[in-house]
Amino acid sequence: MAVFDPKTLNYDDMGLIPAIAQCAETGEVLMMAWMNAEAVAETLSSGWVTYWSRSRQQFWKKGETSGHRQSLKEFRYDCDQDCILMQVEQIGPACHTGARSCFYTVVRDGEVIDEGI
Repeated sequence: MAVFDPKTLNYDDMGLIPAIAQCAETGEVLMMAWMNAEAVAETLSSGWVTYWSRSRQQFWKKGETSGHRQSLKEFRYDCDQDCILMQVEQIGPACHTGARSCFYTVVRDGEVIDEGI
């Protein structure tokens, strides 16, 4: 068994990789955000999901201010090593809008349906 090195993932030219958070219990997709190698390393070492905020240009520990934390249960990456899937225990809503998931807008039969809060 090999030891994982976050630097072996395929990051974009900004040094980022998309990271999808999925509820470990239900399989529901909660959100997508960005990570860099340091955020990946911090997430794996602490068990508390840490992202990279593109707008603030700083690390963002999910739930640090809101209390809506994501506890890492399993860390996976895809076959091209350019996308992360994390199974998490989500405490509170995942979305900054207060919705359980960020994916609450549905396009059905050409119509936009808001299933959020």
